[in-house]
Amino acid sequence: MFTRSLSIAAAVSVVGVSLLGAVADAAPNKKLKGAVRIDGSSTVYPITEAVAEEFAGHAPKVRVTVGISGTGGGFKRFVKGETDISDASRPIKAKEYKAAKKAGVEFIEIPVAYDGLSIVVNKDNYWAENLTVDELKMIFLDGSKVRTWNDIRSEWPEVPVKIFSPGVDSGTFDYFKEVVAGKKGSIRSDMSVSEDDNVLVRGVSGNPGGIGFFGCAYYFENADKLKVLAIDGGKGPVIPTPTTIENGSYAPFSRPLFIYVSRNSADRPEVDEFVDFYLDHGADLAAEVGYVALPRMIQDRARRNWNSRRTGTQFLDSYGEKIHGPVTKVYK
Repeated sequence: MFTRSLSIAAAVSVVGVSLLGAVADAAPNKKLKGAVRIDGSSTVYPITEAVAEEFAGHAPKVRVTVGISGTGGGFKRFVKGETDISDASRPIKAKEYKAAKKAGVEFIEIPVAYDGLSIVVNKDNYWAENLTVDELKMIFLDGSKVRTWNDIRSEWPEVPVKIFSPGVDSGTFDYFKEVVAGKKGSIRSDMSVSEDDNVLVRGVSGNPGGIGFFGCAYYFENADKLKVLAIDGGKGPVIPTPTTIENGSYAPFSRPLFIYVSRNSADRPEVDEFVDFYLDHGADLAAEVGYVALPRMIQDRARRNWNSRRTGTQFLDSYGEKIHGPVTKVYK
């Protein structure tokens, strides 16, 4: 089980204070019992864990467990019926959707927040302020010749590059790979990997030539230990901020985050009430722990789709190909 850092725990404590009035307006449901099993993305974990902490005050007899096996690992458990909800830092893939269909697992797809995948370096890195997507390809693609920072730009020092990456079961890794390597490319294997983003934070902050990537909340939380790089996606370097993530100018690394709820679990009272609670308070909690709230129109669509128990994914077409575009246009 993943243990949150003290700063996230502190953030959740702040959440408890800031939302106390709103949550207190609804009388606690002390009769509701049962368990809600959740696993998946480490990126979505801080939001879901914050919701679970608040929900404990609302329904103290319901046991909510939140794991962090990565988006891919979470889906593997989900399609086996081992969990009720799967946290995901990307939409479900075609192969995962097929596996769920084969297993008879229907699901309700709910976007919960925006994230900006952040590229970070050691705090003492004085030379790098920004990178282009092409330079990210130089660094991260399989067969890369980059061994020192001087190999990226000639004016940079010959400090060895040390890469820290989420594991291959991570939706963050999948998203980064899709942007940098495309469908047919691959990422170099000589990296230090972990499904725990706090391990990556410690790795980059402890290595002078360190570079890594993870969700924006982990950067915002550790801004005193890390330096974030502006990314040039073709229109000039842009830093990840709540504004640039929401308006899409932090391209190509702005992305929506999701929870997937098992249709078989959805009508159990404890799961139904937990997801209702998530939809009521998740936007505020996402902002409290460092993410960006979705536009109201998407929150309303998510609520409507949950209430109607609309199953399936809106991010794959009938041929199983990924549907590209902003969440505001894809998710109906």
